[in-house]
Amino acid sequence: MKKDNRINESSKDKQLEQFRVDSSGEKLTTNQGVRVSEDEHSLKAGERGPTIMEDFHFREKMTHFDHERIPERVVHARGFGAHGYFQVYESMAHLTKAKFLQDPNVKTPVFVRFSTVAGSRGSAETVRDARGFATKFYTEEGIYDLVANNIPVFFIQDAMKFPDLVHSFKPEPHNEMPQASNAHDTFWDFVANNTESAHMIMWTMSDRAIPRSFRMMEGFGVHTFRLVNDQGVSHFVKFHWKPVLGVHSLVWDEAQKIAGKDPDFNRRDLYEAIEMGNYPEFELGIQVLKEEDEFSFDFDILDPTKIWPEEIIPVHKIGKMTLNRNVDNVFAETEQAAFHPGHVVPGIDFSNDPLLQGRLFSYTDTQLIRLGGPNFHQIPINRSVAPVHNNQRDGYNQMAIHKGQVSYHKNSLAGNTPSPAAKEEGGYEHYQEKVEGRKVRSRSDSFKDHYSQAKLFWNSMSEPEKQHIINAFRFELGKCKSSDVRQQVVNMFSNVDRYLAEQIGEGLGLQVQTDHMGADVTLSSPALSQENTVKTAFSRKVAILADNGFSGKELNHLLMAFREKGVQGKIISTTHGMIKSDNGEDVEVSDAFLTTSPYEFDAVFIAAGEESVNKLKINKDALDFIDETYKHYKALGAVGEGVELLLAVGILATESGPGIVASREKDDIGNVADSFIQAVAGHRHWSRKV
Repeated sequence: MKKDNRINESSKDKQLEQFRVDSSGEKLTTNQGVRVSEDEHSLKAGERGPTIMEDFHFREKMTHFDHERIPERVVHARGFGAHGYFQVYESMAHLTKAKFLQDPNVKTPVFVRFSTVAGSRGSAETVRDARGFATKFYTEEGIYDLVANNIPVFFIQDAMKFPDLVHSFKPEPHNEMPQASNAHDTFWDFVANNTESAHMIMWTMSDRAIPRSFRMMEGFGVHTFRLVNDQGVSHFVKFHWKPVLGVHSLVWDEAQKIAGKDPDFNRRDLYEAIEMGNYPEFELGIQVLKEEDEFSFDFDILDPTKIWPEEIIPVHKIGKMTLNRNVDNVFAETEQAAFHPGHVVPGIDFSNDPLLQGRLFSYTDTQLIRLGGPNFHQIPINRSVAPVHNNQRDGYNQMAIHKGQVSYHKNSLAGNTPSPAAKEEGGYEHYQEKVEGRKVRSRSDSFKDHYSQAKLFWNSMSEPEKQHIINAFRFELGKCKSSDVRQQVVNMFSNVDRYLAEQIGEGLGLQVQTDHMGADVTLSSPALSQENTVKTAFSRKVAILADNGFSGKELNHLLMAFREKGVQGKIISTTHGMIKSDNGEDVEVSDAFLTTSPYEFDAVFIAAGEESVNKLKINKDALDFIDETYKHYKALGAVGEGVELLLAVGILATESGPGIVASREKDDIGNVADSFIQAVAGHRHWSRKV
């Protein structure tokens, strides 16, 4: 068994290795392998004559260029991926026969693609939006795709409405604006007239829609699936990815500014973390229900606009995924990765969630047009590590060279092979659910409650989180041109909470025009608030402001404390190059004020040293750097003369404060460093007055 485990762990890497090409030091060739003697001039009839049609190298090169781009995804176009592995903590055989969930010694290769939903490939990554979190497991039984989002519910209950939803939030067709934003009339008109979206809107107006990092956001399978064991016993299940670093977000002002300063912010963060060895980790959690409990709750467990509150149905963590390798080529791997919720292995099956049922059809259709035909599964990133044997032939981009005369089933010429596998041989069998009823176009009455869980979400938020939701509504609706649409939305959300609707209306100059007092829900779910997440300083980025004449002793102590806790400290100064400490030590600057910004960092520390501080005091960029950090509720630290820089910005620096750690005594650097690292772990300090 151990030998098989070793093969399983590296099998995908070995498979991909044959497709990797390193052309360094090689001679230039055509795609047919013919060496090329000239690659700067096309073949002409004389030096000043026309290009000759027989120039096969020019035609091949230009034709390839003309066809290098494939259609981008309609949704989730802006994505970034990474490789890794998954290990289950203990056997899940009592719930499922899926082999990759049996043996804790097996490392199953995975590929993950994180993405925004609404924008095009060229849009910014910090826009207010849901995020995709799609994981491809290369199991020994075949491909399993867990196609998740960072929000556990969705806008609609039935896939029939998905085209309408997407058309509403895409740029409006008459002027192709706005890009990667829901802050416009057609989206909010859809919301007001499709009230099942209320719960999802509460999530997208919350901080969950502007994650600090792909490494710091949850993933949810959204739908209800089934786990089926060897005895044929089925349980309903919901899947969760829980980030080891906790769930953290940007603030809205910061997210907007990052979009202009660094539209690649989230992918850069992921890429650099992996390159540095700070491998992102996510624990796989499951919520499990017995079949007989399907109707035991005041919500329908098949409704994709509803969560299963964790306080009612706990999340059990069953394994961990580690992302430890960046892609070699974004197009070949990330862009050509084809995910599909219908890619399952024995032991994982579907429920009758009407949104999931529609997705099982649409994803294959999408891959056919994006990736050029029915053989997209042969693209290296999509290839199963399990052998593929069937009677499918030909088609665009067929890479396999099939041997033999038979391409059909049943047959006698090839001994009826490849032949179906029995259940005992690992053949996939669908769960035999009993189904009966008339053919109807309708949904269960249990799907009609659109507001109770939206109120549950509101009740679960901290006061700062509630204010952020109000501000987000005001911003989004403030961009709508139609006063009627704005009024409809204000009235709609009075069904969730009267105070919320009144606050939204106040920001828009509108009154609530209904008698609704909000959903009659008093319960809350603490698991929904980011105030209750894991908080750690590990892998956080701190800007250390310094110039010539900084105090080297204190800085070295600070950097040592950072290294012990896995905090990344970067020296930011007036210019690139080297700066000199008060004891003559040269230190390399990581970035200059001109080429970075406070939005790229989780906190700021000001180095001691009278000469250094005096130079920074008259540098507007340095003062703005500190001021923006303060306004975004991040930790600020200073020691010795560095405290003067806080005062110069107008920040009252004391021994302690809301996320401010400062001491005029240089010898106190040890205590300051420890307290500052704790403040960094706190992420945001909402009690601060800004």
